[in-house]
Amino acid sequence: MAALRGPRVLLWRWWPNPLRRRSDTLEGWVVLAVWTLTLLAGALAGLATAQSVEHSLADQRAEWRPVLALLTERAPGTTASGAERVWAEVRWTATDGSAHTGQTRVEAGSTAGTPVTVWTDGDGRLATKPATRAQAALRGALVGTLVGMSAAAVPYGGGRLVRERLERRRLDRWDAEWEQVGPQWGWKTG
Repeated sequence: MAALRGPRVLLWRWWPNPLRRRSDTLEGWVVLAVWTLTLLAGALAGLATAQSVEHSLADQRAEWRPVLALLTERAPGTTASGAERVWAEVRWTATDGSAHTGQTRVEAGSTAGTPVTVWTDGDGRLATKPATRAQAALRGALVGTLVGMSAAAVPYGGGRLVRERLERRRLDRWDAEWEQVGPQWGWKTG
């Protein structure tokens, strides 16, 4: 077991060895290049995507504003149903003074004219409540991780194909060499 300790185990593909073929050295370099590209592609794509998602959500937080809207008609359902929220028509005035209507979720059984807070984008259209900084960081991390893993799969898959091709070529060469040496071993021993 002492022979397996130390840094040489990590670099076994480049050890001087009379049985090492050119394809073994080439495969070693392919493995090194593939892992380097896999790690770089995954990390860079993941970080860039996470930053992009967080920046987009920060822009939404800066641009989207809460607006007071009024229900235009009674919301369906009853107030006895608890915390249930239903879709209802609301009306609000945008910052430019134009009137808008749309559907949003309100408490069941709310009467017409009940004030409701809605979120609007820069053009005065209904929008969802923007993500908080913590939610944006979580979304950025999750999306960045998924994109990073997907980006890392490309060089990894390409490397697997190259290694498979090298292995097939190596086996074909071994078969050709065995065809030359095999007939010499046709004699039997006593």
